[in-house]
Amino acid sequence: METALYLIPVTLGDTPLSNVLPTYNKEIILHIRHFIVEDIRSARRFLKKVDKTIDIDLITFYPLNKHTSPDAISGYLKPLQDGFSMGIISEAGCPAVADPGADVVAIAQRKNLRVVPLVGPSSIILSVMASGFNGQSFAFNGYLPIESGERIKKIKVLEQRIYNEHQTQLFIETPYRNHKIIEDILHQCRPQTKLCVAANITCEGEYIKTCTVAEWRKIHL
Repeated sequence: METALYLIPVTLGDTPLSNVLPTYNKEIILHIRHFIVEDIRSARRFLKKVDKTIDIDLITFYPLNKHTSPDAISGYLKPLQDGFSMGIISEAGCPAVADPGADVVAIAQRKNLRVVPLVGPSSIILSVMASGFNGQSFAFNGYLPIESGERIKKIKVLEQRIYNEHQTQLFIETPYRNHKIIEDILHQCRPQTKLCVAANITCEGEYIKTCTVAEWRKIHL
């Protein structure tokens, strides 16, 4: 196996690994002893789901969160510089996309270290695929502002881009704020503007539906 920093996707929820992750990923994981992770406990659970025989005590975990300094992140890559492969494990989906793993990848690239992305589920790409929207030009905007006035202003800016640039606009949100954001969109956007709501992708209870704002106003969510 080539020595590299492997970007290891995980499931988007409580989904069987075989449904969304290729067996090749398991082969890579079994050869890695150094993992950079958002949460050590969930990373341990994921590795045990990959293969119950993995000896967690032989693995070194490097925590990556908003408190991790750039110097610490740079130091995490020392095993890779010494010739040992490393892996980045996100909390859900693909590492380094809307994910702090991007900081690690940036440092690895600056150090001219090999970076290998593995195949796995991305809620961003899967939602574009299933939406029926423009898949040649789309922008991911992360989370919208929490404050109501700023959020509404951002929604109007994104809607204008749809019409001016013919560009699909994506964003994500935590479950407890979903209804409020949808409510803002239905109140602020044009009736003909199309909205796709995608939730629980690849999981039980998956919901992906595209309608105009006018049509959504008639649907009870």
